[in-house]
Amino acid sequence: MSIMRAKAFSPAHITGFFKAELDGKEPNQLGSLGAGFSIQKGVKTTVNVRSKTEHDINNYAIRVKGFNTGDIRVSEYVLNEFLLDGKYFDVTHEIDVPVGYGFGCSGAVALSLALALNDALKYGYTKTKVAQIAHKAEIKCQTGLGDVLASYHGGFEIRTKSGAPGVGEVQRITPKEKLEVMIICFNPISTKKFLKEKISLINGLGGKMVQKLVKSQDMDEFQDMSIKFAKYIHVITPKMNKVIKDLHDNGIKCGIALFGETIFSLVPKDKKQKALEILKKYDDGIVITSRIDNSGARLE
Repeated sequence: MSIMRAKAFSPAHITGFFKAELDGKEPNQLGSLGAGFSIQKGVKTTVNVRSKTEHDINNYAIRVKGFNTGDIRVSEYVLNEFLLDGKYFDVTHEIDVPVGYGFGCSGAVALSLALALNDALKYGYTKTKVAQIAHKAEIKCQTGLGDVLASYHGGFEIRTKSGAPGVGEVQRITPKEKLEVMIICFNPISTKKFLKEKISLINGLGGKMVQKLVKSQDMDEFQDMSIKFAKYIHVITPKMNKVIKDLHDNGIKCGIALFGETIFSLVPKDKKQKALEILKKYDDGIVITSRIDNSGARLE
């Protein structure tokens, strides 16, 4: 029995502030404006496709390794766009960031799966078309807005026009120096629930910040804006305030990953150790260190 196999990786993505754009009719036009960055951790998806046998009750199996996700709707949506009669799909997602903490995991799951399926099945869709399937899955499942567009491009981006890859537009910014990414996560936050409750607050400030950052292109300002945005939409908990104060008291900038009880800090190499020491004091948090991923989603 011949097996068709492919692997793809999509970087996790952190948004520091945003404005939701939900007025269009077409999923490809919906999404968000905002700013954030992709990191070298994320989701690796392996797909094996073989002929279906009489023992296969379903058409597919989805397994998750690493940090688990209780929600596989996005994967199922993408799979249903590619399913073929008489074929069995074996999917494994390896997730190396926590799910629900503001890392754009569902976008990375959808994008890595769509890329791997297109390659395994030799469909020959363009990378843009494949990414549009992933974006549509996110919009339909209400798990995210701008993460597929951002992870598709990689790097540090300002999303200047909302929508799927091929429709939405990003402006890439190259930091003046090499930055380390330090992160601490405490608790997950539901994107869907939060968006519903806070949409007018979010949109009141997010769009203005995009314009400002396009002009300055400054990493420190981005982190300050992210804190301001998170305070404005009331997402900062007392515990987060403590960590922010601790970092600021030591001259270290930081921002908030949306949506999660998650603080990130983009630091030059000489401040990495100090930032790590501070974050490790909070033993109820998950500490993650990484770097910015400049390549975007790709086959492996």
